[in-house]
Amino acid sequence: MKKIVLSTLTALTLSSVTANAMNLYQDADGQVFTSAVEGRTLIKDKSVPVFAHANKLKFSGLTYIGAVVDDYKNNGVATTAQMEIRRAYFQLKAYFMDDPKSYYRVTFDMSKDVTGDEKLRAKYAYIYLHEVLPATGIEVGLVHRPWHDYEEHNSWYYRSISKIFIEDKKSGPDLSNSADFGVMFKTRTQYFDADYGIFNGEGYHAYQNPQAPSSLSFEWRATAHLLGVDGKDKETTKTYWDASFYGQYNKKHKQLTYTPTTTADSVVVGNDDLIFGGIHTVYNQPSFLVSAQYVKSMNTRDGDITTGDAPGTTSNVSAQAGSGYSANAEYRVGTEKEYRLLARYDSWTPQKENSADERTDRDYIVGGAWKQNRNLEWIANTIITNNEAGSAKEKNNGVAYMLTAEVKF
Repeated sequence: MKKIVLSTLTALTLSSVTANAMNLYQDADGQVFTSAVEGRTLIKDKSVPVFAHANKLKFSGLTYIGAVVDDYKNNGVATTAQMEIRRAYFQLKAYFMDDPKSYYRVTFDMSKDVTGDEKLRAKYAYIYLHEVLPATGIEVGLVHRPWHDYEEHNSWYYRSISKIFIEDKKSGPDLSNSADFGVMFKTRTQYFDADYGIFNGEGYHAYQNPQAPSSLSFEWRATAHLLGVDGKDKETTKTYWDASFYGQYNKKHKQLTYTPTTTADSVVVGNDDLIFGGIHTVYNQPSFLVSAQYVKSMNTRDGDITTGDAPGTTSNVSAQAGSGYSANAEYRVGTEKEYRLLARYDSWTPQKENSADERTDRDYIVGGAWKQNRNLEWIANTIITNNEAGSAKEKNNGVAYMLTAEVKF
């Protein structure tokens, strides 16, 4: 009886959020009623109404809570150990259009900056209009970029421990991040889909190049679903095989500067272009996944830089030029495939003027995961960074041991 009473009270209380004027009454036995008679006492309504000029609001959140022990060289000490919140996202979608699949979305992102301080910024803030063209929707504002979201939801499911290959900084190419200001089209069909659009190019936490404010970036992803699209079920219940081509074409992507030895002021001597393309494939069954990709960045400069007191002609190859590949795999067991073994290998070779100076940067990731329920996943892993001696990223070498709780609702 108590369970029935509590359930009734809960249902009626929740209903009062949308029904502004509902009075509840309780008798001496604790039963709840909606009408007032002798022997019943008014229960004061303490519910808090939610107001919005929208038909529906949808909230969600995602947080990566971690512990890490590492011996990376750039720490300056033999070993460090710390607890951390790597990222924390809070998202709101407001549905206010005649089309129920169109909405406004804003996502706030908390992360640690280079000083160790936690900062909060807008990650996404855009309007999504569903099927403005046949099978094609559009995002306008601070939007997704074409590649990142696809890989994170179809191939590499562990952003909580490592970003995708083209975004990796420690040993990868560091070509792009996951959001930018722009307009992106999203085409979806049974055997093909694509994301493509025009963006600022510098990403959501960088300024547009002031030397080339009209130089925008064209970015794309085209994916063939070789077995068709089997709904939106999770990876542990469906089989798919995809092949993708993605990239970015962005002339005058960033300023090229140097600082003379006689002054602390930087001098702009040109611009870096950012032009890269990649191919990717992934095959998934409920019990396992295998994936691989190859990326080539053909970055060039329209100016030269030297360490002296004037611009020279030492190099016309930008720091992001190069080529590399990444492969990852996952094996799942359990009644609901809740236990996983995972591995990933990254290799990136920056392009140099002198081929004898080329050195390869590498990352190895091995770990295991337990999906406790739909809201909580635990991941234990190690990351070995082995950048070649003489590489600009040699300082990142070391081993990290990580324990992560991925919480979402």
